[in-house]
Amino acid sequence: MKKKLNVAMLGYQFMGRAHSNAWRQVGHFFDLPVEPVMKVVCGRNEQAVKDAAESLGWEEYSTDWRKVIERDDIDIIDICTPGEAHAEQAIAAAEAGKVVLCEKPLGNTLAEAEEMLAAVERNKVIHMICHNYRRVPAVTLAKQMIDEGSIGRIYHYRGTYLQDWIVDPMFPRVWRLEKSKTGSGALGDIASHSIDLARYLVGEITEVSGMLKTFVTERPLPGSDEMAPVDVDDAALSLMRFENGAIGSVEGSRMAPGRKNYNRFEINGSRGSIVFNLERMNELEVYIDEGPNSGFKDIYVTDPSHPYFAAWWPAGHIIGYEHTFIHTVYELLKAIDEERIPSPNFVDGLRNQRILDAIVRSAESRTWESI
Repeated sequence: MKKKLNVAMLGYQFMGRAHSNAWRQVGHFFDLPVEPVMKVVCGRNEQAVKDAAESLGWEEYSTDWRKVIERDDIDIIDICTPGEAHAEQAIAAAEAGKVVLCEKPLGNTLAEAEEMLAAVERNKVIHMICHNYRRVPAVTLAKQMIDEGSIGRIYHYRGTYLQDWIVDPMFPRVWRLEKSKTGSGALGDIASHSIDLARYLVGEITEVSGMLKTFVTERPLPGSDEMAPVDVDDAALSLMRFENGAIGSVEGSRMAPGRKNYNRFEINGSRGSIVFNLERMNELEVYIDEGPNSGFKDIYVTDPSHPYFAAWWPAGHIIGYEHTFIHTVYELLKAIDEERIPSPNFVDGLRNQRILDAIVRSAESRTWESI
């Protein structure tokens, strides 16, 4: 009989739904070394969290995350709350000896991220940050190809993450538009994904030059006509230099009409190029220089030989966004069984936070900033 691990999830909104689906589905498709049990979900609104427990498949609900973390029967803490709560909850979970899975970005500030990494290392607990786009089969395949040298020495990385959900200037000032709750705007929300992919695929970033812009500086409070200031960025741009000599750029904007979840990167090397677009997530566009008849080709990343796909459907039968979280949970459970730290983890989260912090400093100083 497999060892059972009880999971407690903090938060139940968008990310909580995605994580709940992952915990519920992972054992149905992957041969797991341990069995996760969806024990308790936690939130501030009792009726809402009770409804979430019923609809998402959790055995229990609670409105007190501290008591949940203190429970002896809880093995894993999954943090899906807004950024303002990440540090306090992750540190408490580490001090209680729990495995910690935390949504990105790690903290709202660099200092918080440093404290979070120190806490998990001091308490010797397993930790992971949820940069789920690493677990797209096409992205994992791109990583394999780059590591194998298929496109040669890397010259360029271009990461673009565009959305349009706040284009309307009367869209309310929700929590993602308050710096005290979320840390930053497009920079931390979506550009952080492009930065993580840059590090994962190309290597460490050493220097950045950044620009931040808020186009709509006031918005109505939710359910009200009262206007309130917006103190986070609507768009973020950065140039970057990599440790291996490559150069790159990252753009994140939530003010790009028509772009719903346009997470795209292009990597150019000495022998070829790789292009990925999340809105066509089962495809990888690849160019390998093979002479005058060379050209880009689309690899349909759905074959059982491709990363993660043996657990899913026959070739050509696509998967979706939610599967990236299932793959993340699968990797975490394997790491727990093997008593090792999975990747990406809080070290990656801190390194990303240092880059985000440097971009903010660069936007203020209008100079290049070192990581």
